[in-house]
Amino acid sequence: MAAAPKLMTVDDYFSTPETLTPMELVHGIMRVADAPTPRHQAAVLHLCLALDRHVRPRQLGRVWISPLDVVLSARDALIVQPDLCFISNEREWIVADRVRGSPDLVIEVLSPHPRIGSTEERVGWFAEYGVRECWLVHQDQRQVAVLSFDNRQIGERCCYAEREPIQSKVLPEFRVSLKDILEEGL
Repeated sequence: MAAAPKLMTVDDYFSTPETLTPMELVHGIMRVADAPTPRHQAAVLHLCLALDRHVRPRQLGRVWISPLDVVLSARDALIVQPDLCFISNEREWIVADRVRGSPDLVIEVLSPHPRIGSTEERVGWFAEYGVRECWLVHQDQRQVAVLSFDNRQIGERCCYAEREPIQSKVLPEFRVSLKDILEEGL
């Protein structure tokens, strides 16, 4: 019988060589994945541009793009790399050498075969560790699910078809459809 792998701490994780390879620390176990597809990265880019066009002129905070380590819990050795995250000015203090705390908003562009862990697992962490809202972008279904968290669980789930403006409690004035976002680069 093989011995169980040694669990890593957050400090162990940060002492590994810097890389652009997607990797996360999940309760002490490092998970590494293949690079995302061009289609996935195009969606991430266009979402980032749309959010930045909304956030920057209003001076609401900053939009960040993966790979960027987000330490949800040092105690629980939990570090994730969401595709995008928004951190408001009120929470800018969590951005230091890494993001050390929960972003206001995380966005995950979903693939038919998730690269690291399951979507349900990730959503559970976002809720448990204090993220306010999560967008799950389903490219194949051309829709966005917006999950608002309340008391560390999903409080509300709204789905927006590709032509419907996405509505966010974190960014209440943002009103752009997924179709407009994804087709801007065509």
